[in-house]
Order: sequence, then C-alpha cells, then structure tokens
Amino acid sequence: MMFWFDHDVSGWGWFAMSAGMVAFWALIVTAAVLLFRTPSRATEPTRGPSGPSPEQLLAERFARGEIGEEDYRWRLDALHAFGPPTKH
Repeated sequence: MMFWFDHDVSGWGWFAMSAGMVAFWALIVTAAVLLFRTPSRATEPTRGPSGPSPEQLLAERFARGEIGEEDYRWRLDALHAFGPPTKH
C-alpha cells in the first residue's frame, strides 16, 4: 500500500523502454530478412561472374578512346597469355 501512487516511469524509463522496443523490432526485422534471403540464395543456380568479361571491358575502353590500338593489343595478348583464373 505504500507504493500505490508511486508507479510513474521517469523520463529515463520512457527512453529505455522506447530504445528497447526499437531494438526489439529491428532484431525481428533483421532475423526475418536473413531467414527469407538465405534460402533463396541456396536454391539459386550457380553461374559465372556477372558483368562484362575482361576482354569486353578492354574493348569498351578502346572504343571510347581511353587506350590506343597498340596498348589494346598488348593488354589483350596479356589477358590471353595468362588465361582464366583457376579455382582452388
């Protein structure tokens, strides 16, 4: 009976409850995103690297005039000399 009228939450209490609620919902949303995103990656077929190949990038630079013909041929020969990267 002594604490009947003393159940008010102070300003810091409201702040702590609000921060706790935001953290709780952020955790729930993060867990949901991770759960739904991970299985979709596992079922996705494995494919090569996305984007243009090194030869295509080199040809684009040559077409834009960033490199000259001699430099283009030298770099293209270097790409073909080393071949594709090997997987370990």
